[in-house]
Amino acid sequence: MTTTRRFLFAITDGGGTVPPDTSVIAALVDRGHDVRVLADRVLAPDVEATGAEHVAWKTAPQRRSLAPRDAVIRDWDAKTPLQAFAAARDGLMTGPAARFAADVRAELRRRPADAVVANFFLFGAQIAAEAEQVPVAMLAPNLMALPGWGTPPLGPGLPAARGRLGRARDAVAGRVVSRVFDRGLKALNAARRENGLDEIGAVLDSYGRVDRLLVLTSRAFEYESYRPPANVRVTGPRLADPLWVGDWKAPDGDAPLVLVAMSSTYMAHQDVLQRAVTALADLPVRGLVTTGPAIGVDEIHAPANVTVVQSAPHTQVLGAAAAVITHGGHGTVIKTLAAGRPLVVLPLGRDQLDNAQRVVHHGAGLRVSPKATSARIAAAVRRVLDEPAFAVGARRLAQAIADDQQSDRAIVELEELAGARCVERAAITSG
Repeated sequence: MTTTRRFLFAITDGGGTVPPDTSVIAALVDRGHDVRVLADRVLAPDVEATGAEHVAWKTAPQRRSLAPRDAVIRDWDAKTPLQAFAAARDGLMTGPAARFAADVRAELRRRPADAVVANFFLFGAQIAAEAEQVPVAMLAPNLMALPGWGTPPLGPGLPAARGRLGRARDAVAGRVVSRVFDRGLKALNAARRENGLDEIGAVLDSYGRVDRLLVLTSRAFEYESYRPPANVRVTGPRLADPLWVGDWKAPDGDAPLVLVAMSSTYMAHQDVLQRAVTALADLPVRGLVTTGPAIGVDEIHAPANVTVVQSAPHTQVLGAAAAVITHGGHGTVIKTLAAGRPLVVLPLGRDQLDNAQRVVHHGAGLRVSPKATSARIAAAVRRVLDEPAFAVGARRLAQAIADDQQSDRAIVELEELAGARCVERAAITSG
């Protein structure tokens, strides 16, 4: 019988991060643990569906509706990738760290926990756990590669390094990434001082201070040179669909089915989505487009061989699909690979360039510019359908992902982390 452990999660509405987060939460609830979740008010239905208790943020920034205007980070307004990252850093990671820390500490004092589990970008939650001397894990429901981890740092979608020049390139890129993060160091250290903690020398040093950093992807999806630190565990991907997906019916006919699935959050991507849909018009395929909550079905003009819906359960659709066109979010990519289907990836930003480059690296699909014409996208779709090597690459990763699913290593890690606190608590009580 599992000993009940008390978990406090700290999450925000990161779009594609929510289904992996709630999958972990639901698994812990199913195993009989006491789970509370500090989260945006808009996430209350997602949290409550897991059986956990939802607690809204009090002072930390949060999303109050799914409308694009209410997004905490409006990265689609940025003119450059650096500006987009700065918006996330200053608006979520380091800028409001003190406010996130205050809410997490208040909740821990209201009801103690044996472990805090936070989104990997919520440094404020990590500060709170450290200040309250509670074990802390961070969840990264995507690739996670930082300077010194043996691969290019995430962001620009660089290919795997080759030889001395490649390693030198990664070292330079790593220094650049560190400097960009460190523009938020003053705010982060102010939050640490406010909570009675020592200052740190670099923002990325925060990850070395967490007990566990759980990377929710497949090790097989990363570059072969990947060597993360000892506190990092690559535990396998979470494949759950979002709560808001509806039922689906396969379009009539027997032509190959191509799924078009872009971001579930707004990225000003109507135009690229429309070009992807138009690309299917002259191909001998059936198209199924899921717009997600961010774009209305009526905003997309579909040819006769394409069906447009707001949502469909991708884990089911992929069983019938022959290929996928996507923006390259980790959730869509990893589910597609789990089904052994090849991809055409049009990365828009965030982590998508890195996901796209790894798809190419493993021979499971093609990376195409999001500015590509419909004709160029159509040509890429023809290639992944007609050239067997892409399906072979995707099936190879599918086998590795199936192996990942044989055990729930994320839950094992979290139970062990909280278990150490339970033992300590029992010893104090008995003493």
